[in-house]
Amino acid sequence: MKLIDLLNHPAVFFVLALLSALFAGNVMLKRARFGQAIREDGPQAHLKKSGTPTMGGVIFIVGFLIPIMLSLAFEIYSVSVAIAAVLIFGFIGFMDDYLKVVRHHNLGLRAYQKILLQLIGAIVLTVMSAQLGTGFYIPFIGRVVDFGWFFYPVTIFVILALDNAVNLTDGLDGLCASVTLVISVFFAITGLVVGNMGVMLTSVAMMGALIGYLKFNWYPAKVFMGDTGSLALGGYVVAMFILLKIQLLVPIVGIIYFAEALSVIIQVGVFKRTGKRFFKMAPLHHHFELSGWKETKIVWLFSAITLVSSIVGLYLIF
Repeated sequence: MKLIDLLNHPAVFFVLALLSALFAGNVMLKRARFGQAIREDGPQAHLKKSGTPTMGGVIFIVGFLIPIMLSLAFEIYSVSVAIAAVLIFGFIGFMDDYLKVVRHHNLGLRAYQKILLQLIGAIVLTVMSAQLGTGFYIPFIGRVVDFGWFFYPVTIFVILALDNAVNLTDGLDGLCASVTLVISVFFAITGLVVGNMGVMLTSVAMMGALIGYLKFNWYPAKVFMGDTGSLALGGYVVAMFILLKIQLLVPIVGIIYFAEALSVIIQVGVFKRTGKRFFKMAPLHHHFELSGWKETKIVWLFSAITLVSSIVGLYLIF
């Protein structure tokens, strides 16, 4: 077996990603100098986390990239799309974190700056993914339907919505990484069954990277992913949905992301209309936390729900 063939084996991808993330995490903890400030309007129990190193998303980004670069898998076009998504949105998150943590600009990027940069990234990602076709898989008829030019606005909307929804999910130790780990298994299985090696290898790399990262992010977290990580994960997740042409399954497979974003919309809408809060706090995970649930219980519950929704997604596809 040639070395390049060995490096392209899914098991090798997984191990390399895992080891790379563990190495990057240990290096970061030894050199980390920038701690995250905790918002005072958040759960009071989180105030003790102030000063925890942030920008930890670099850990799984490194773990994700190493096996891809060593194996030359980036030559597969679908893999290059996924890499672009992770790096583009990860860089936007990094700029936000850098301004907040290093430059001490409390709000980081302004809202219009962040959404403009995300819009540019969404357009780039949509144009890249369109090279692989402009169709969506329709679950109930069991085939891909070409949407033509309608593909572009719908996909841009999905990218912006899902990237920000994943960002909202990052609010408890291990939550966003655990939910995304489960969804990565879904992507890997789907990619394997439909014969999309690019998606399968990319998902396996992210699985290994996230497991390595969770060593440092599981409760009590030694590092936070920051917007660097949450926006990068959002880019990765949405790229996988697009590459598999299953954008219409986002509310099902990504039910936790969807619920987190919907809870914020409901909270804001109800408060503006009535002056009262619908949830104790939004996003949704904070509502459960303020109801007395432990962080780890919420993480396990949300991950279990994601597992069930992923199984439903596999059923609808196959």
